Amino acid sequence: MGKKKELKDLNLLDRFLFAEAVEDPEILQDILEIILGRDVVLKHLPQTEKEERKTVWGRQVRLDVWAMDENEAIYDTEVQKKNTHNLPKRTRLYNGLIDSKLLESGVLEYNRLNDVYIIMIMPFDLFGLGLYRYTFRMACREVPGLELEDGATRILLNTRGTNSAGVSEELIALLRYMEDTSKEVAEHSSSDRILKMQEKIEKIRSSEEIGVKYMNAYEERMLELQEAREEGLQEGLQEGREHGLQEGRRAGREEERKTMAAELKKLGMSPEEISKVTKLSLEEIEAL
Repeated sequence: MGKKKELKDLNLLDRFLFAEAVEDPEILQDILEIILGRDVVLKHLPQTEKEERKTVWGRQVRLDVWAMDENEAIYDTEVQKKNTHNLPKRTRLYNGLIDSKLLESGVLEYNRLNDVYIIMIMPFDLFGLGLYRYTFRMACREVPGLELEDGATRILLNTRGTNSAGVSEELIALLRYMEDTSKEVAEHSSSDRILKMQEKIEKIRSSEEIGVKYMNAYEERMLELQEAREEGLQEGLQEGREHGLQEGRRAGREEERKTMAAELKKLGMSPEEISKVTKLSLEEIEAL
């Protein structure tokens, strides 16, 4: 298995460090202001991994960071290290989940719906156009410039952009800092907000209490992996009872390997390393 990263080596694109950092409302407020290019005054403390919901079909969805400003606009901010090839529709789901909780049952005054911003920060270019920021709002195809003005905005950020048109130098510096959260990058940014952010990040990284929390989170993840492996094996064995014990064992091992491979991908192991551990082909791993 891949070696677990130490807390001191985590970057802001790692969910654990990002969640710990933005529990400080000043850090989240600075990040949102740099991304949006305007003042943001948060009304409540940020809520990290709190919006845990189940949809009608049973899928559990967890929003990384939820916040509301003094104008009651809502911000869901996510970091995503891997391209899962479903991010546009995932943002649609997140938007819908938030909307579904904004009006009480029976209320039909839809203009009371809050403005919602879904923000995803990624170390890859989802559209291949070299932009640092892609902003999406509902617009009319027949009339250029005519927006629906439904209050929904989705922003996809690429830390590895090459085209600086339309974005500030501070946003570019922030995105670089998100991927390489170091003192050197912070100092090179010439941004007081990023320098202040770095001071707080160093305190988090050196905190013994947060170090224990990180270790516990890692152990919980490993336990989930073990449980998933055992569940996959049991499902395979049950299928074997129906279609032959030998076939069931084979299916159980296959399911176990796929479950393990999926979890190892989440932990950041390369497809080649996963293939060595699970004996699955690279094609099978990429298809997960």
